[in-house]
Amino acid sequence: MKISTAALALTAGLFWGASVLIVAIANLVWPDYGREFLGLLASIYPGYRPGYGLASLGAGAGYALVDGAVAGTIFGWLYNLLAGRQK
Repeated sequence: MKISTAALALTAGLFWGASVLIVAIANLVWPDYGREFLGLLASIYPGYRPGYGLASLGAGAGYALVDGAVAGTIFGWLYNLLAGRQK
């Protein structure tokens, strides 16, 4: 059985982007919330700095959306490749 790579990419991108967005918004409301997690993301995503307003929040969520979509595409492609070999 094959999986839709495009659907998996969209799902993973939306899920990861929304997750980062929710944690970043919560960090703006409660500055201690998710500090270590967002610090890790800041070291990976250029231009993202936790707690620096909506522009930074959008940059982090945008990077996460693209990052999740790329990961979903790679995972779907690899799954289909390995599932095809088992037949």
